[in-house]
Amino acid sequence: LSEVRQDNLSIHPIPAFTDNYIWCIHDGTDALVVDPGDSEPVKVYLAENQLQLKGILITHHHADHIGGLKQLVGDDIAVYGPVSNRIPHISQALEDGEQIHIDCLNLGFEVLHVPGHTTEHIAYYGQGMLFCGDTMFSGGCGRLFEGTPAQMHSVFQRYRELPGETKVYCTHEYTMANLAFAEHLTPENANLIEYKKWASAQREKNQPTLPSTVAQEILINPYMLTSDPEMISALLEKTGKKPSNDIESFAAIRHLKDNF
Repeated sequence: LSEVRQDNLSIHPIPAFTDNYIWCIHDGTDALVVDPGDSEPVKVYLAENQLQLKGILITHHHADHIGGLKQLVGDDIAVYGPVSNRIPHISQALEDGEQIHIDCLNLGFEVLHVPGHTTEHIAYYGQGMLFCGDTMFSGGCGRLFEGTPAQMHSVFQRYRELPGETKVYCTHEYTMANLAFAEHLTPENANLIEYKKWASAQREKNQPTLPSTVAQEILINPYMLTSDPEMISALLEKTGKKPSNDIESFAAIRHLKDNF
Protein backbone atom coordinates (compact mmCIF):
# COMPACT_ATOMS: atom_id res chain seq x y z
CA LEU A 1 0.00 0.00 0.00
CA SER A 2 1.15 3.54 -0.69
CA GLU A 3 2.51 5.55 2.21
CA VAL A 4 2.77 9.26 2.95
CA ARG A 5 6.10 11.04 3.31
CA GLN A 6 6.28 13.97 5.71
CA ASP A 7 9.25 15.70 7.39
CA ASN A 8 11.61 12.79 6.68
CA LEU A 9 9.03 10.39 8.10
CA SER A 10 6.96 7.72 6.39
CA ILE A 11 3.38 7.09 7.48
CA HIS A 12 2.34 3.65 6.32
CA PRO A 13 -1.07 1.92 6.64
CA ILE A 14 -0.70 -1.65 7.89
CA PRO A 15 -3.97 -3.45 6.99
CA ALA A 16 -5.61 -5.51 9.74
CA PHE A 17 -8.84 -7.49 10.03
CA THR A 18 -11.25 -6.55 7.22
CA ASP A 19 -10.97 -2.76 7.11
CA ASN A 20 -8.65 -1.50 9.88
CA TYR A 21 -5.45 0.43 9.30
CA ILE A 22 -2.72 0.34 11.92
CA TRP A 23 -0.70 3.45 11.11
CA CYS A 24 3.07 3.07 11.35
CA ILE A 25 5.17 6.24 11.54
CA HIS A 26 8.87 5.64 10.96
CA ASP A 27 12.14 7.19 9.82
CA GLY A 28 13.64 4.02 8.33
CA THR A 29 15.02 2.94 11.72
CA ASP A 30 12.61 3.66 14.58
CA ALA A 31 8.85 3.25 14.47
CA LEU A 32 5.67 4.24 16.25
CA VAL A 33 2.33 2.47 15.67
CA VAL A 34 -1.21 3.69 16.26
CA ASP A 35 -3.99 1.44 17.59
CA PRO A 36 -2.48 -2.01 16.97
CA GLY A 37 -5.54 -4.23 17.18
CA ASP A 38 -3.51 -7.16 15.87
CA SER A 39 0.19 -7.71 16.57
CA GLU A 40 0.99 -10.06 13.68
CA PRO A 41 0.77 -7.66 10.72
CA VAL A 42 2.73 -5.12 12.77
CA LYS A 43 5.50 -7.62 13.52
CA VAL A 44 5.67 -8.63 9.86
CA TYR A 45 5.89 -5.02 8.64
CA LEU A 46 8.54 -4.10 11.23
CA ALA A 47 10.63 -7.15 10.35
CA GLU A 48 10.36 -6.66 6.58
CA ASN A 49 11.48 -3.05 6.92
CA GLN A 50 14.06 -3.62 9.67
CA LEU A 51 12.32 -1.21 12.04
CA GLN A 52 12.55 -0.99 15.83
CA LEU A 53 9.25 -0.34 17.58
CA LYS A 54 9.74 2.51 20.06
CA GLY A 55 6.22 3.63 20.91
CA ILE A 56 2.50 2.93 20.62
CA LEU A 57 -0.36 5.44 20.50
CA ILE A 58 -3.81 4.27 21.64
CA THR A 59 -6.98 6.27 21.01
CA HIS A 60 -9.60 4.11 22.79
CA HIS A 61 -10.27 0.76 24.39
CA HIS A 62 -12.04 -1.25 21.65
CA ALA A 63 -10.47 -4.63 20.93
CA ASP A 64 -9.69 -3.88 17.28
CA HIS A 65 -7.48 -1.02 18.52
CA ILE A 66 -5.70 -2.61 21.50
CA GLY A 67 -5.79 -6.37 20.81
CA GLY A 68 -2.13 -6.52 19.79
CA LEU A 69 -0.74 -4.56 22.75
CA LYS A 70 0.22 -7.50 24.94
CA GLN A 71 2.35 -9.06 22.18
CA LEU A 72 4.05 -5.77 21.24
CA VAL A 73 4.91 -4.10 24.54
CA GLY A 74 8.49 -4.25 25.78
CA ASP A 75 10.78 -2.54 28.27
CA ASP A 76 11.79 0.25 25.91
CA ILE A 77 8.38 0.77 24.25
CA ALA A 78 6.29 3.66 25.58
CA VAL A 79 2.54 3.13 25.37
CA TYR A 80 0.47 6.32 25.30
CA GLY A 81 -3.30 6.31 25.76
CA PRO A 82 -6.28 7.86 27.52
CA VAL A 83 -6.85 7.74 31.26
CA SER A 84 -8.77 4.46 31.39
CA ASN A 85 -9.07 1.29 33.44
CA ARG A 86 -10.12 -0.54 30.26
CA ILE A 87 -6.74 -0.43 28.52
CA PRO A 88 -3.82 -2.52 29.82
CA HIS A 89 -0.12 -1.70 29.40
CA ILE A 90 -0.49 2.12 29.26
CA SER A 91 2.76 3.66 30.46
CA GLN A 92 1.66 7.28 29.99
CA ALA A 93 -2.02 8.12 30.55
CA LEU A 94 -2.98 11.35 28.80
CA GLU A 95 -5.59 14.05 29.24
CA ASP A 96 -6.86 16.86 27.04
CA GLY A 97 -4.27 19.48 26.18
CA GLU A 98 -1.23 17.44 27.21
CA GLN A 99 1.79 17.37 24.91
CA ILE A 100 3.91 14.33 24.13
CA HIS A 101 7.20 14.13 22.26
CA ILE A 102 8.62 11.03 20.60
CA ASP A 103 12.32 11.89 20.80
CA CYS A 104 13.66 9.25 18.41
CA LEU A 105 11.38 10.53 15.61
CA ASN A 106 11.47 14.19 16.71
CA LEU A 107 7.70 14.06 16.64
CA GLY A 108 5.33 15.98 18.89
CA PHE A 109 1.59 15.69 19.45
CA GLU A 110 -1.08 17.55 21.37
CA VAL A 111 -3.67 15.31 23.00
CA LEU A 112 -7.34 16.06 22.29
CA HIS A 113 -10.09 14.52 24.42
CA VAL A 114 -12.77 13.63 21.84
CA PRO A 115 -15.68 11.78 23.52
CA GLY A 116 -18.59 10.41 21.52
CA HIS A 117 -17.60 7.01 20.13
CA THR A 118 -16.37 6.18 23.63
CA THR A 119 -16.25 8.47 26.66
CA GLU A 120 -12.46 8.23 27.06
CA HIS A 121 -11.47 8.54 23.38
CA ILE A 122 -8.48 10.77 22.59
CA ALA A 123 -6.87 11.95 19.34
CA TYR A 124 -3.30 13.00 18.60
CA TYR A 125 -2.64 16.19 16.66
CA GLY A 126 0.75 17.50 15.57
CA GLN A 127 3.02 18.38 12.67
CA GLY A 128 0.13 18.54 10.24
CA MET A 129 -1.31 15.15 11.22
CA LEU A 130 -4.44 14.09 13.10
CA PHE A 131 -4.72 10.51 14.35
CA CYS A 132 -8.38 10.49 15.30
CA GLY A 133 -9.20 6.81 15.85
CA ASP A 134 -12.90 6.12 15.37
CA THR A 135 -14.23 9.66 15.81
CA MET A 136 -14.13 11.08 12.27
CA PHE A 137 -13.88 8.94 9.15
CA SER A 138 -13.62 10.23 5.63
CA GLY A 139 -17.19 11.18 4.85
CA GLY A 140 -18.46 9.95 8.20
CA CYS A 141 -18.23 9.66 11.97
CA GLY A 142 -17.96 6.82 14.45
CA ARG A 143 -21.01 5.27 16.04
CA LEU A 144 -22.06 6.88 19.32
CA PHE A 145 -21.59 3.87 21.59
CA GLU A 146 -21.00 5.83 24.79
CA GLY A 147 -21.42 9.51 23.97
CA THR A 148 -24.04 11.94 22.71
CA PRO A 149 -24.60 13.80 19.44
CA ALA A 150 -23.75 17.02 21.28
CA GLN A 151 -20.37 15.62 22.32
CA MET A 152 -19.50 14.35 18.84
CA HIS A 153 -20.70 17.56 17.22
CA SER A 154 -18.34 19.43 19.54
CA VAL A 155 -15.51 17.11 18.47
CA PHE A 156 -16.21 17.83 14.80
CA GLN A 157 -16.24 21.58 15.50
CA ARG A 158 -12.86 21.17 17.13
CA TYR A 159 -11.52 19.33 14.09
CA ARG A 160 -12.99 22.02 11.82
CA GLU A 161 -10.77 24.61 13.49
CA LEU A 162 -7.55 22.73 12.61
CA PRO A 163 -5.60 23.93 9.56
CA GLY A 164 -7.26 22.76 6.33
CA GLU A 165 -4.15 20.93 5.13
CA THR A 166 -4.09 18.74 8.27
CA LYS A 167 -3.95 15.11 7.17
CA VAL A 168 -6.64 12.98 8.79
CA TYR A 169 -5.48 9.46 9.65
CA CYS A 170 -8.54 7.55 10.81
CA THR A 171 -8.45 3.83 11.43
CA HIS A 172 -11.02 2.23 9.12
CA GLU A 173 -11.50 2.07 5.35
CA TYR A 174 -15.15 3.10 5.53
CA THR A 175 -14.99 5.82 2.88
CA MET A 176 -17.08 4.27 0.10
CA ALA A 177 -19.92 3.29 2.43
CA ASN A 178 -19.84 6.75 4.01
CA LEU A 179 -19.93 8.46 0.63
CA ALA A 180 -22.87 6.32 -0.51
CA PHE A 181 -24.82 7.59 2.50
CA ALA A 182 -23.65 11.18 1.97
CA GLU A 183 -24.78 11.00 -1.66
CA HIS A 184 -28.14 9.62 -0.51
CA LEU A 185 -28.56 12.82 1.55
CA THR A 186 -27.08 15.45 -0.78
CA PRO A 187 -26.81 14.05 -4.32
CA GLU A 188 -26.17 17.52 -5.79
CA ASN A 189 -23.00 18.19 -3.76
CA ALA A 190 -20.44 18.66 -6.56
CA ASN A 191 -17.50 18.29 -4.17
CA LEU A 192 -18.91 14.98 -3.00
CA ILE A 193 -19.42 13.70 -6.56
CA GLU A 194 -15.82 14.55 -7.45
CA TYR A 195 -14.39 13.02 -4.28
CA LYS A 196 -16.40 9.83 -4.73
CA LYS A 197 -14.88 9.39 -8.22
CA TRP A 198 -11.41 9.75 -6.78
CA ALA A 199 -12.11 7.41 -3.86
CA SER A 200 -13.61 4.78 -6.20
CA ALA A 201 -10.49 4.88 -8.37
CA GLN A 202 -8.31 4.44 -5.27
CA ARG A 203 -10.25 1.38 -4.12
CA GLU A 204 -10.21 -0.14 -7.61
CA LYS A 205 -6.39 0.01 -7.40
CA ASN A 206 -6.62 -1.50 -3.89
CA GLN A 207 -5.14 1.70 -2.47
CA PRO A 208 -6.34 3.49 0.69
CA THR A 209 -8.58 6.55 0.52
CA LEU A 210 -6.71 7.79 3.59
CA PRO A 211 -5.38 10.09 4.81
CA SER A 212 -8.04 12.65 4.03
CA THR A 213 -7.64 16.31 5.00
CA VAL A 214 -9.66 18.61 7.24
CA ALA A 215 -10.41 20.85 4.24
CA GLN A 216 -11.73 17.87 2.26
CA GLU A 217 -13.95 16.74 5.11
CA ILE A 218 -15.42 20.23 5.53
CA LEU A 219 -16.59 19.97 1.90
CA ILE A 220 -18.00 16.44 1.83
CA ASN A 221 -18.56 15.04 5.33
CA PRO A 222 -22.27 15.25 6.31
CA TYR A 223 -21.33 15.79 9.96
CA MET A 224 -19.36 18.88 8.92
CA LEU A 225 -22.37 20.15 6.93
CA THR A 226 -24.96 20.29 9.72
CA SER A 227 -25.99 23.87 8.88
CA ASP A 228 -25.72 23.56 5.09
CA PRO A 229 -29.06 24.49 3.44
CA GLU A 230 -29.01 21.43 1.16
CA MET A 231 -28.46 19.20 4.21
CA ILE A 232 -31.26 20.88 6.17
CA SER A 233 -33.63 20.34 3.23
CA ALA A 234 -32.58 16.69 3.00
CA LEU A 235 -33.21 16.14 6.71
CA LEU A 236 -36.64 17.77 6.48
CA GLU A 237 -37.51 15.54 3.53
CA LYS A 238 -36.24 12.31 5.10
CA THR A 239 -37.37 12.82 8.72
CA GLY A 240 -40.36 15.14 8.31
CA LYS A 241 -38.79 17.58 10.75
CA LYS A 242 -36.52 20.56 10.24
CA PRO A 243 -33.69 20.52 12.80
CA SER A 244 -33.67 23.63 14.97
CA ASN A 245 -29.91 23.69 15.54
CA ASP A 246 -26.66 22.01 14.50
CA ILE A 247 -26.80 19.40 17.28
CA GLU A 248 -30.28 18.27 16.21
CA SER A 249 -29.03 18.17 12.64
CA PHE A 250 -26.01 16.07 13.67
CA ALA A 251 -28.23 13.68 15.64
CA ALA A 252 -30.64 13.29 12.71
CA ILE A 253 -27.80 12.52 10.29
CA ARG A 254 -26.34 9.91 12.66
CA HIS A 255 -29.77 8.31 13.19
CA LEU A 256 -30.35 8.08 9.45
CA LYS A 257 -26.88 6.57 8.94
CA ASP A 258 -27.51 3.96 11.66
CA ASN A 259 -30.55 2.84 9.69
CA PHE A 260 -29.17 3.26 6.17
